[in-house]
Amino acid sequence: MARKLPHKDVVIVGLGWTGSILAYELAKSGLDVVAIERGPWRDTATDFPPAYAQDELRYAVKLDLFLRPAQDTLTFRNNGTQTALPIRSFSGFLPGNGVGGAGVHWNGQTWRFLPSDFKLRSHLEDRYGKDALPGDMTIQDWPLTYDELESSYDRFEKLCGTSGKAGNINGKITAGGNPFEGWRSSEYPTPPLKQGYGATLFAEAAKKTGHSPFPQPASNLSEAYTNPLGIKMGQCTYCGFCERFGCGNYAKASPQACVIPALMRLPNFTAHTESEVTRINLDSTGKKATGVTYIDSSGEEWEQTADLVLVCAFALFNVRLMLLSGIGKAYDPVTGKGVVGRNYAYQTTSGVSIILKDKNLNPFIATGAHGMMIDDYNGDNFDHTGLGFFGGGFMGAGQTGARPIQTRPVPAGTPKWGAQWKKATAETYNKSFALSTHGSSYSYRDCYLDLDPTYKDRLGRPLMRMTFDFHENELKMSQFLTDRLAEIARAMDPAEMTASPRKGPYNSTIYQTTHNTGGTVMGADPETSVVNRYCQSWDVSNVFVPGGASVFPQNHGYNPTDTVGALAYWTADAIKNRYLKNPGPLV
Repeated sequence: MARKLPHKDVVIVGLGWTGSILAYELAKSGLDVVAIERGPWRDTATDFPPAYAQDELRYAVKLDLFLRPAQDTLTFRNNGTQTALPIRSFSGFLPGNGVGGAGVHWNGQTWRFLPSDFKLRSHLEDRYGKDALPGDMTIQDWPLTYDELESSYDRFEKLCGTSGKAGNINGKITAGGNPFEGWRSSEYPTPPLKQGYGATLFAEAAKKTGHSPFPQPASNLSEAYTNPLGIKMGQCTYCGFCERFGCGNYAKASPQACVIPALMRLPNFTAHTESEVTRINLDSTGKKATGVTYIDSSGEEWEQTADLVLVCAFALFNVRLMLLSGIGKAYDPVTGKGVVGRNYAYQTTSGVSIILKDKNLNPFIATGAHGMMIDDYNGDNFDHTGLGFFGGGFMGAGQTGARPIQTRPVPAGTPKWGAQWKKATAETYNKSFALSTHGSSYSYRDCYLDLDPTYKDRLGRPLMRMTFDFHENELKMSQFLTDRLAEIARAMDPAEMTASPRKGPYNSTIYQTTHNTGGTVMGADPETSVVNRYCQSWDVSNVFVPGGASVFPQNHGYNPTDTVGALAYWTADAIKNRYLKNPGPLV
């Protein structure tokens, strides 16, 4: 029998970006809040000090900050005819582990979705006709608009101190920013980061070819900043150790740098680490949650009762917890019925690598999110008539570093090892640069998450099974984006260029991105969504699922973190200003 703990107003599963934001907002309003985190406590001063934080072998190669399959994993297959097998080494995507979650190891790229992204299906059908979309594509409109979410975007960016240049302030296009972005109510909190030589050359080539380059929005700060919670942040040193690393300079936004110092000062907040929630408990009606059950590091089981349960783990694990707890009907790809696990999506990336003549690019001077980008081919910013696909993405020069172990560019035909390889890598390192595209991934009937019928975890629970592959729409889009990027790259006059559009099938052993989305999607219809427009469960009204990107109906041509953070504030406001005044369904 689980040992019962004293009752709380709110229990939060996971203490990453969304968990820490919601914990702060609700505890600040007077509620008694507890967060339960599967991984260890992580603190900037002790876990990421500059003395050893830039350890490429430990963090980038051996993945010290990430989830271990022995803790939890999932099975994978490309389609329903295959037998899914366990992922025994995370490679294709890298779930975080511990306080801060994926917010510790991200690059800091902070993009808003386009206004048209929030009404995707209706927008495309209105412009191209109802029969234009593939029959198996299950994209759907979000249940809220960009205009409704704008103030929450603004709050998250001010929390992070995001660096950038606005391109559209209250509908007025401003020079130097992204002319395609949705309107924003204010300028970025801090100015754009300084650009490296490679990004500067790309911007010149982009302008020459008729595009509109702008600095990438970055939550790696260009200058010292104090956020609205009173937390001081530092200036980025361009060390190039962002992705897969914690930041010891307090310069990359993270829960540790932006929220947790203020959260931990609140006496009505507590956190339990190295404790895994195994299920959300329901009353006899199955319509009300009574709290959660979790197991600590010693294997002891505990019951934490609460009036509200907030599911704020990484996207994939939110879906699994809902399935294991029996909240919502599991999705069936054969009938198309059910919702939990439906509309799993990803990101479609590609790249163009170049070697320039007589240029010293110093690619090691970098951050996770500086660089010059173009948005001309994102979303529906361009006419898709006759192209054979929908969607798009941003592209540009955003090399995030050139760390010595994993960055060894050489010209084509160079031997894989030996004296010639050593000579080539020394000569090429400072002249090479990586350009990239970051494309959308739309949802399909046959891409989903469910419980595996065979494999179980260390606690005897079914593993989650992922069924996913790239579709023709995304592969055609990737080819188009890569071709456009290659045209700009040619204008940079490279000595050598290699274009690499995304090819199928999806391979879970090759890293692409950790932008896993969907599975508990939000919507206006309980027949096609797990949660309503406030991230509240349709089935159990005191359960909210604002964590990660699991509520995305599909994934768009941007990194998800800015939208994830905005939805955390959107949900917090709905709970404080609507739910607490009249507990029950908000829609």
